[in-house]
Amino acid sequence: MNSMDHADSLLGTYGLTDARDRLLSADAPLAELQERCGGDLPGTLAIPELLALVQQARRMGLRIARGFSAFDGDGEVSGFVRIHPLPENDGGGCEMLVENWQRGPLAQRNARDLAEQLDAIDRATAEVSARLDARQRLQVLSARARDVAGLEAAALATPGSLWSDLVELAGITHHQPLHWRLLDGATCRFAGSARNWRVRMIPLGPDPHNPEGFELLMIAEEPISDLATGDVTTTDSPEASPTRLVGTALAPVLRQPVARIIANAETMRARLAGPLREEYSDYAGTIASAGQHLAAMLDDLSDLEVVETPGFVTAKEPVDLADAAVRAAGILGVRAQNRETVLVVEGEPGRAVASAEFRRVLQILINLIGNAIAYSPAASTVRITPMTAGEGRVAVTVADEGPGVTPEQAERIFDKFERLGRDSDGGKDKGSGLGLYISRRLAEAMDGSLTVESAPGGGALFRLELPGG
Repeated sequence: MNSMDHADSLLGTYGLTDARDRLLSADAPLAELQERCGGDLPGTLAIPELLALVQQARRMGLRIARGFSAFDGDGEVSGFVRIHPLPENDGGGCEMLVENWQRGPLAQRNARDLAEQLDAIDRATAEVSARLDARQRLQVLSARARDVAGLEAAALATPGSLWSDLVELAGITHHQPLHWRLLDGATCRFAGSARNWRVRMIPLGPDPHNPEGFELLMIAEEPISDLATGDVTTTDSPEASPTRLVGTALAPVLRQPVARIIANAETMRARLAGPLREEYSDYAGTIASAGQHLAAMLDDLSDLEVVETPGFVTAKEPVDLADAAVRAAGILGVRAQNRETVLVVEGEPGRAVASAEFRRVLQILINLIGNAIAYSPAASTVRITPMTAGEGRVAVTVADEGPGVTPEQAERIFDKFERLGRDSDGGKDKGSGLGLYISRRLAEAMDGSLTVESAPGGGALFRLELPGG
């Protein structure tokens, strides 16, 4: 029996190649596409898009799951292919399973939607996320697992370094940086974690052939355990924070199962595993949304324990508030586009430099901008403005065009679990009521402040003020 279970082949079109990338056998749709692209069966794989993916999977020993499109002489066809490289004793070729065959413009749209759904699944399960520039140099990295503290510290200590210099890529010895498509799907290890990690490289910008940068995701191949960490000592360790029940005990245990619930629900909702009635697809979407809410609650409760730990302190480093604002807006760009919201960052780089911890400033700005997007009407504008504040201090404001807050609400909005009865536009974003409380505690830990008032012309205006750098 082949390594792909035969039951799986019933859900799609199966094909088998050898170590010379010849298509040895194929089900009817794939065999027909091979012949219409000028190939024979058996014969060298004649579908250029599939050939490139098969060669990548075989050369690097990686499983690949990706959408593809090809021209068969009459028009464009597309689908989703899963490629599994075989060991040498099984022929050294690859197995292919092609699903969701489509033709014409609808095929392009469906393939694109499918790719976006898979990206969403990986974002939900990733325990490490980073933003890279066009040359794959680190701009910012964030993590949500205790065995990633070493990687996070290394990224903070070497800003602008190649991300691949901080990890050990399995089976890749070529000089870095490689083309991003060769790294997408690779496996890596890094100091402090005993787990294997799968790499996702998602290009940013309108042209994937010439990306403006990358979203880097690392997805653990196995759940975290007490043996999953190396000799890394951080302020987040159980010894340093013995009272942190959620962050050190519950969250690491629950996060992986919750992530798998989200991923499986998204898979069912997107019908990646086969046909599904519409109402069951909707149920799966509800499960995924509930799982994402639970995951966000775990993150918020972990952060809550951190900021309430006695003696909690933050690092001191120069933080360009304009740069942090641009990065936060970039991270939330897709969310803003989905609501037709324009994010405008005003102010010149280098004019407002704070003495604070970059990671925490970015966390606050992401929370403030995310709230502004959620609570403003669709097709509105959110303005983020870094500035000097006098007396050796600097500030950044986030102004939205939402309903604003009353003076009474402004007094209570930073309280723990306080929502003031607010719902996002459409009533879909219920939140935890912890984000603003945590943000204010972080601001105060950096000798700063976080306040809110009504914005000129309506809406809410949040102001983060920090010591100058």
